Amino acid sequence: MNKVILVTNDDGIHAKGILELIAVAKSFGKVLVVAPNKPQSGMGHAITIGDPLRLSRYKGFENVDAYSCSGTPVDCVKLGIFEVLKCKPDLVLSGINHGENSSTNVLYSGTMSAAIEGAMEGVPSIGFSLADFDADADFSATKKIAKDIISKVLKDGLPKHTALNVNIPKLQINEIKGIKVCTQAHAYWEDKFDSRTDQFGRPYYWLTGKFSDKDKRIDTDLYYLKMGFATVVPTHFDLTNYAVLKELNHLNNEGEF
Repeated sequence: MNKVILVTNDDGIHAKGILELIAVAKSFGKVLVVAPNKPQSGMGHAITIGDPLRLSRYKGFENVDAYSCSGTPVDCVKLGIFEVLKCKPDLVLSGINHGENSSTNVLYSGTMSAAIEGAMEGVPSIGFSLADFDADADFSATKKIAKDIISKVLKDGLPKHTALNVNIPKLQINEIKGIKVCTQAHAYWEDKFDSRTDQFGRPYYWLTGKFSDKDKRIDTDLYYLKMGFATVVPTHFDLTNYAVLKELNHLNNEGEF
């Protein structure tokens, strides 16, 4: 396949995960990498508007045109499309993230925000995450699953403005039961702040807390990850809650206030 594929991530251009994703992407066509020059986890869909954005040639990938970017993952996608390629790629890939991006984590994820930015531009986009935070994580199973999903997306396409959120459990390939297309779980972080004082007596805070999964449904990404499946959640950027539109009709007002 002679495709043009834009690759980015949120762990930074030096992360092992992006190197492994590039290896997969190269089997499908020409790869362009535009990735943050430092970790940008938890940036969500942030863009840089108050500082200049800088691109620097990066020579760390063999036979791949690559740039490190001073901005966010979404900045990387925008610059990759409009300033480097100067056209839409055939596919945007983000990851492979060190740590899963299941459930509501997708809202905070720079990995998935980059993929959603690609979808906003009308480009089929996929974000890949492995449920392993180790900097030297084993991506062998993830690479095989990524290759399978990328091949099918390039062959069959995706619905317009759709990004796939793909999460892989921390298992060997022979232990993974399969791939499940499913819904996003209704889970959230129970936030807690660790309050401390610096050497000058000034207070500061570390965000801590634990992830709470109280969703009892058996068709969610968290459920299937626990069961040993890789999960695929079709994701888009329309945040409208269509189910309650009619319930809120009483808020309509076409008269004077």
